[in-house]
Amino acid sequence: MVRQEKDDQEAKYLYCIIKCSRECTFNGVQGLGDHTDPVHTVVFHELAAVVSDSPHTKYEITRANMMAHQKVIERVMDDGFTVLPVRFGTVTKKGTATPVEDIRHRLLENRFDELESLHDQLKDKVELGLKALWRDEKAIFEEIVAENPTVRKLRDSLMPLMARVPEATHFDRLRVGELVRAALDRKRRTEAKRVLSPIRPIAERIRENKIIMDRMVLNAALLVDKDQEQACDEVVRNLDEELGERMVLKYTGPIPPFNFCEIVVTWDEE
Repeated sequence: MVRQEKDDQEAKYLYCIIKCSRECTFNGVQGLGDHTDPVHTVVFHELAAVVSDSPHTKYEITRANMMAHQKVIERVMDDGFTVLPVRFGTVTKKGTATPVEDIRHRLLENRFDELESLHDQLKDKVELGLKALWRDEKAIFEEIVAENPTVRKLRDSLMPLMARVPEATHFDRLRVGELVRAALDRKRRTEAKRVLSPIRPIAERIRENKIIMDRMVLNAALLVDKDQEQACDEVVRNLDEELGERMVLKYTGPIPPFNFCEIVVTWDEE
């Protein structure tokens, strides 16, 4: 569906950049800002920004807003486009040119070579998510104690005192905690390496994100060619069979490459 652009809108909210030489709309998804008009494109030659009409406002980082931003990008990807996600909350600047002209010239024209290069790097690739968690955290702790004589000796010496005068063992308990955490980190690195080893030949890139709980072994994003997605699925299935008694694997995607691309727009740049 071709859309007649309205240059007099107060502002535009940006979602992603795609390779597209025509004005079009993306129905069936609700963006942020003014919902009276659909999500649509602003085009410069072979590049287009996917946008929606918006007031001049700063969007709060809420779950609802973040999900709306992500769903638009996923909707565009579902139409077969390679997407370059734009940072959440990006709105055209007030008081310069019209929103459409700012997008065309300050963003798409000024950064044309950069955006084309990024597009070529991510073309026909998807992001997959892989998390690994130990199934039994207590069993892992017991392994650490069994494998570390220093921890075992210190823990055993503290147990009789803890029942009678727990305050007297405060600093020793802190020391045990430090030793256990260091051992846990070493074990986590070893086992994360084991999980990723058969995936590395398949993935174009791997990003290991922050560990957010003690049970978590791995929190990774995988950038994979679409024609390798099935091979990656098979590797993860094999890992699940091999490690299932010890770990829970959580495998998600495909999604846009949020972990591998984030377009940051500074409207003051010429």
